[in-house]
Amino acid sequence: MILFLLSIEIIITGEIKMNKQNGAFLSIASNSILVIFKISAGISMNSISVISEGVHSSIDLIASLIAFFSIKKASKSEDKDHPFGHGKYENVSGFVEALLILFAGIIIVYESLNKLFSGSSIENIHSGLLIMFISTVINLIISLNILRISKKEKSIALEADALHLLTDVFTSFGVFAGLIVLKITGLRIFDSISAIIVASLIIKTSISLVKKSMKDLVDSRLSSEDIGKILDIIKKYPEVKSYHKLRTRKSGYTREIDLHLLVDSDYSLIEAHNLCNFIENDIKTIFPDSNTLIHVEPYHQ
Repeated sequence: MILFLLSIEIIITGEIKMNKQNGAFLSIASNSILVIFKISAGISMNSISVISEGVHSSIDLIASLIAFFSIKKASKSEDKDHPFGHGKYENVSGFVEALLILFAGIIIVYESLNKLFSGSSIENIHSGLLIMFISTVINLIISLNILRISKKEKSIALEADALHLLTDVFTSFGVFAGLIVLKITGLRIFDSISAIIVASLIIKTSISLVKKSMKDLVDSRLSSEDIGKILDIIKKYPEVKSYHKLRTRKSGYTREIDLHLLVDSDYSLIEAHNLCNFIENDIKTIFPDSNTLIHVEPYHQ
């Protein structure tokens, strides 16, 4: 009932104001309720497609729990053992979630093929149609809202969680459509086909998330667009004759930037220090969640 009221509030107001920890908690509540309904309906119907959706939501629930605790951990400030903060916990969370989703997809494919040749019948299709329709609507509303929060808070863990829920929207609708075709034709094969389509979408999403989370875990550089913005700032200052050793990476939502600047050899220490402050402030304006370290070197013609 609480989840339903939240969904109504989001429909009416267009959004519900939350920080990223509350967004992760909303995802946990959503998945918990849908897991119970989907698996119960799937077992009563003897439908592999509905059960596979329950498994999908179960993995999403585990992923939501991981996201919730990783966000809580990542929000902690720097300490002696973590001088660069705890942002990497979000990247680890995204990677683990992706592996869980991939595992769920493989299980669903196996069970679908097994069910296809077992010869069992599907019962009580109407309850499955109702559950899948409700699941599609609730997940669409909540996933879009959580995705909005993840963009605002720059949280990769919450973004991964939102994408999982959004995938659930398409898979739930796919199962819904499959059950309609099954009801019309009476052909049991459509139940397994729907489940395999669900699994394919799950596996595709998981591979995309693995690539994205691994990119930050192995300290890949920022995007070309981000680096271009940094270089545009440097070029604004004629005092900077050249630069080198520009190194960038991302830790959670924080951009880490390190570069060497060459300035006139007759520049005073105070002038060089002020120049660095101006550049750092300009970078901070474009990337509020960033840490910039600048090393100044003398330039000789």
